[in-house]
Amino acid sequence: MTKILVADDETDLEILIKQKFRKQIREHQYEFVFALTGREALEKLQQDPNIELVFSDINMPEMDGLTLLEKLQDVSPIIKTVIVSAYGDMENIRTAMNRGAFDFITKPVNFADFELTLKKTIEYVTQLKQTLQAIKENNILKMYVDESVLKFMEKKEFEQSLTINENIEATVIFIDICGFTSITEKEKPDVVVHLLNTYFDVIVKEITAQNGYVDKFIGDAVMAVFHGEYHLDRAIEACLAVRNAIHNMPPEKGIAGFLPEVSIGANSGEMISGNIGAAGLRRLDYTVIGDAVNTAQRLQSKAQPGQILIEAKSYDKIKESFNCRPVGQLEVKNKKEILEVFEVLN
Repeated sequence: MTKILVADDETDLEILIKQKFRKQIREHQYEFVFALTGREALEKLQQDPNIELVFSDINMPEMDGLTLLEKLQDVSPIIKTVIVSAYGDMENIRTAMNRGAFDFITKPVNFADFELTLKKTIEYVTQLKQTLQAIKENNILKMYVDESVLKFMEKKEFEQSLTINENIEATVIFIDICGFTSITEKEKPDVVVHLLNTYFDVIVKEITAQNGYVDKFIGDAVMAVFHGEYHLDRAIEACLAVRNAIHNMPPEKGIAGFLPEVSIGANSGEMISGNIGAAGLRRLDYTVIGDAVNTAQRLQSKAQPGQILIEAKSYDKIKESFNCRPVGQLEVKNKKEILEVFEVLN
């Protein structure tokens, strides 16, 4: 059963929804929760972690839909919001989409469109939950490998599955926490690990929100991969969200003079996806390798705190969607040609 919150100060919408979806409600396919204000909606979301979708009006008393949308990411990165607004309110709709709204429908509500949008959003949330579960299970498997698992790994079926390697089109991002090495030299290990994990939690949240997955943690850096439809756009959205989230984090108590920033490199292209490692040690990681991956890492190494760097090929693909500025030509390690580099601003 999918639980859906509808936030709208027009009480007749609640009546219409209950009438339209009475069969699905009776069969426990959908459960609708209603709120008349943005503040009431936020309270219900905080009280009920099972709510997965939100349909929200923009103009509501106490807290409007745009403010509610900003606060939803603090509640759960999985919750997706569909904006319900008047057709002529395109400026606010555009603002809502920039703040992470999944889709929008217009008033007066066409319930055929409402139902199609509902089904599409449920499908997306389901895929996102499956991705998060796969990441969780993979991490658990890496942490706890007992004798029975090792025996399973020796089976021919599993060995054959490890040989499935392929070329994929994807986007890789490298995110480095700037200046963190100095913290490791000054602070106690418990402080260092706690602080690094806090930053990683923020970074991972924004990556998974755009349906990317963390490939690995490398010291105080994160490597993430995005593939599928609009993988480059989603990766850039994640980069911007990570940069803003880390920049807005308060200074850590007891660590004077350190304000977290990230430097990011992103690159898109063909790469090899497969299990890489030492079979003799039974240590294999499903990862991506290739020139496109190396270039992303090189771009990150050249990025200043707060910078997101991409090369010209990526810029040509996203220039109509994101505001960028040319940085110039850069020589990078192990690359014969000079890279034309751009910085993603917003």
